[in-house]
Amino acid sequence: MSSDLPRRAVAEALGTAFLLAVVIGSGIMGERLANGNIAIALLANTLATGAGLVALILTFGSISGAHFNPVVSLADATRGGLAWREVPVYILAQVVGAFFGVAVAHVMFGEPLFFASTHVRAGAPQIVSEFVATFGLLATIWGSGRARPSAVPFAVGAYITAAYWFTSSTSFANPAVTLARAASNTFAGIRPADALGFVVAQVLGAAAGTFTLAWLIPGLPKAAGRVVEPRHDGEDVI
Repeated sequence: MSSDLPRRAVAEALGTAFLLAVVIGSGIMGERLANGNIAIALLANTLATGAGLVALILTFGSISGAHFNPVVSLADATRGGLAWREVPVYILAQVVGAFFGVAVAHVMFGEPLFFASTHVRAGAPQIVSEFVATFGLLATIWGSGRARPSAVPFAVGAYITAAYWFTSSTSFANPAVTLARAASNTFAGIRPADALGFVVAQVLGAAAGTFTLAWLIPGLPKAAGRVVEPRHDGEDVI
């Protein structure tokens, strides 16, 4: 196991925590300021999330690869960019970080530390949306990374910004994010009963996106780690 794994795991936890703080916090702020206008609240949530993603990927990309997402870590492992024995560590760090980020957002806005969401996100349209959203996310990572690695943070931020609006689920595209948002009965929450369907769709969408891009681009790096930028130790990461 790599000697720098603890450092990378902490980076994944911190990055995912900040991502959830952005998602939940901006959702609360947007809803409070929008005076009942859901479109304005969603727009505020969208812009903050897209901008936050760019900043966080640029900040932590050279340390851990800035996955912040279990399906990205799994996809990286299938292409040889992350050792399979390290995948559970990454995923645990992401999930713990996600819940910590939710708690921090709640504290900042005077909400209970955790409280189960009642926001219903059920039905086939939502599940299909999560498959499409996650397929597109992985396609964006692999495809833009092949063409212009330095642009990946901006491409991912732009894609998620768009996917908030063209999917009926508002594009969670991340199992850790989904589970953590189930513990937030706020604008960005999801009812716990609906979370499993989202996670299954996300895993399937990520697998389909990864293998489709590998077929479309025969020269795609076998390691997702080559797609973003080199780590300081000279190794490449996603």
